[in-house]
Amino acid sequence: MDFDSHTSDVLTATVAAVNLLTPGEARGRAYAGDDEPGVEAALAPREDHWFDERPPPAEMDLLRGWAGRMYTVFADVENGDLDAAAATVNALLTETGAVPVLARHGDRPWHLHFHAVDAGWARSWAASMATALAVVLGNPAHERLGVCSADACNRVFVDVSRNGTRRFCSTACQNRVKAAAFRARRREEG
Repeated sequence: MDFDSHTSDVLTATVAAVNLLTPGEARGRAYAGDDEPGVEAALAPREDHWFDERPPPAEMDLLRGWAGRMYTVFADVENGDLDAAAATVNALLTETGAVPVLARHGDRPWHLHFHAVDAGWARSWAASMATALAVVLGNPAHERLGVCSADACNRVFVDVSRNGTRRFCSTACQNRVKAAAFRARRREEG
């Protein structure tokens, strides 16, 4: 499932930021949620973004706070509480000042942003991420936001598969669950 290229790209960045900046469990282990270099790599400057330098620590802290709130959007959708997810996204849209604006950087062509052109690094990303989540929540594909079903993992994902039946954040978690089920069947048989 491809929402549109920009929305899909921002959703990928959203999943990365949420998974890398929120503490919890990942693939069977405690996770501190402090992979700032990973976030920088995931949100590295692209052709349509104008940030060419590393974000200051204060900007990363701002994004960390918003990422924690975005995590609740995925969890609320997973729990079937679309109203709570929408309320959180609406609050994020307001806080980040998300508003469509055409922007141009140097001689590059005009393109659409969902944040003020002069917004800081964290606010620009959070506004775009909140807008992408709003696009998903506002259509029938909202159930494609999810939280990993594996034990000891609470990382988020966007299901872009054709049939929309994804339950795990990664192949590693899926394999871990299948291996555990296989071992349990073997013990019962044995």
